[in-house]
Amino acid sequence: MSEKKHFHFTGVCGTAMGAVAVAMKRKGFTVTGSDNNVYPPMSDFLRNEGIVITEGYRSENLPETADVIVIGNAISRGNEEAEAALSRKLLYQSLPEVMKEHFLRGKRNYVVSGTHGKTTTGSMLAWIFLSAGREPGWMIGGLPKNLGRGAQFSESEFNVLEGDEYDTAFFDKRSKFLHYLPEVAVVNNIEFDHADIYSCLDEIKLTFKRLLNVVPRTGSAIINGDDPNCIEVAATAPCPVQKVGIGEGNDLRITEIEYDAERSSFKLGGERYSLRMTGEFNVRNAAMATAAALFAGLTPDEIRDGLESFDGVARRQELRGEAGGVKVIDDFAHHPTAIKYAVGSLRQRYPDSRLWILFEPRSNTTRRAVFQNELAEALALADEAIIAEIPDLHKFPENDRLNPDQLVVDILAHGGNGRYIHTVDEIVDTVVNEAEPGDVVAVLSNGGFGGIHKKLLERLG
Repeated sequence: MSEKKHFHFTGVCGTAMGAVAVAMKRKGFTVTGSDNNVYPPMSDFLRNEGIVITEGYRSENLPETADVIVIGNAISRGNEEAEAALSRKLLYQSLPEVMKEHFLRGKRNYVVSGTHGKTTTGSMLAWIFLSAGREPGWMIGGLPKNLGRGAQFSESEFNVLEGDEYDTAFFDKRSKFLHYLPEVAVVNNIEFDHADIYSCLDEIKLTFKRLLNVVPRTGSAIINGDDPNCIEVAATAPCPVQKVGIGEGNDLRITEIEYDAERSSFKLGGERYSLRMTGEFNVRNAAMATAAALFAGLTPDEIRDGLESFDGVARRQELRGEAGGVKVIDDFAHHPTAIKYAVGSLRQRYPDSRLWILFEPRSNTTRRAVFQNELAEALALADEAIIAEIPDLHKFPENDRLNPDQLVVDILAHGGNGRYIHTVDEIVDTVVNEAEPGDVVAVLSNGGFGGIHKKLLERLG
C-alpha cells in the first residue's frame, strides 16, 4: 500500500468520485469526503461503507491527517476546500490521477471514447466481460441496467472506462482519458462538442491524437472506419489501428444488418450477433464492443451471450411508461447527431407512430449558436418538435446564443413542425391536449427537464 494513508474527496457524491472513494476504503485507506449535494442513494452507499461525509464545502472540512485531497472536476477556484488546499500547500490530485495510481496501473484498460455512444458501448463491453466471468472493474458515465451501478473496481486484470474528452480538473486541462493508461482505445466517432472548453474541431482531434499516442504497440486503437475524422486522427498513430464499420475499407466489416421492431442483428468477422436494441447506431456500438472483446481474447460465443442479455442503459431510449395509449421515452440525446440517431431508432422501433420530440437545450454547446442550423435539421425529422426554454442563457454573449425563435422558423423550413414553449407545464398542457393514442413522446435532455416525464404520464393517464 502507498505511504499515503488518508484521502479526502472534495465532491465525494459524484458517481465516479463516490465509486473510487469506496474502492479506496475497501483497499484499506482512510477515506473522508464532503459535498454540497448529500442525498441518497450515493450518501447511503458511502455511509454504509464507513465513509464520513460532511455536507457543504468549508476549509475546516480538510482533516489535519489527510495526505491527499482529491478534487472533483465539478470543483472550481473559489471553492473553500480547493482554496484551503492551495493556501496550505497540501498535496491535491484529480480523480483520474488517483484512479491511475491505485486501480489502473498494470491492468488491461479498455477506454471507450467518442462524441456519441461511449456510455452504451462501454456498458456493453463491461457486461460482455462480466457475463463471461472476467469480473472487470468499470467506470461508466451512466447507469448500465445490467451492472447496477456506474462504477466499481475489482482485482480483475480488466477495466472498462468511459473515456471522456472533457478536461480533468481546474488545475489540469488535459482530457480525462489521457490518464487512463489504455491498452485499447475505442473511438466511436469524432465531432465538435464541449464548446465551453474547445474552440474548434481541430482542438478535439488533437486530444484524440494524444489519446492514441499513449496506446502501446501491444495494444490497439479500434476506430470507426466510416468516420473521416477518426481516420485522420488515427493516420499517424504509433499503435496498431483496427478500422471497424460498414464501408469496404474497414478491417472488420459490419455486414448483413437485419432489424425488426425490438432488436437488431449483424455479422462481424463472419459471426452473427444480435442485441435487443434498435437502430444502426446501436449496431455500430455493439460492433465496437465486439471488436474490443475479441482483442481481449473472448470467444464469439461469449460475446454473443453478453450482447443478447444486455439490457441497455438508463436514459438511453428508456420507456418510462405508457398512459392514455401514449408512450413516454427518456433519452439523453442533446447533440444534433445524437438527436438524428435517436429519431432514426425510434422510427424503426415504432414505425406507425406519430413521434414527438421534446428538446431541452441544456449543454454548454447546445445553448450556443454553434449548432443553430444542425439542430433544426435534426428536430425537423420528428412529426412534432417542441423546444423548451433555454436555462441561464444570459451567461452567454448575445451573438453566441442559440436563438429558439429562429430554430422554429428553420425547423418549418426543413419541412418539420416546431414550437418554442417556455415552461414545462405549458409543454405538458400542449402534449396532453394534442397527443393521440399510439403517439410516442420522446423527452431529450441531459438534465431532469423539470420532472416532465412523470407529469406527462400523470396527466395523460
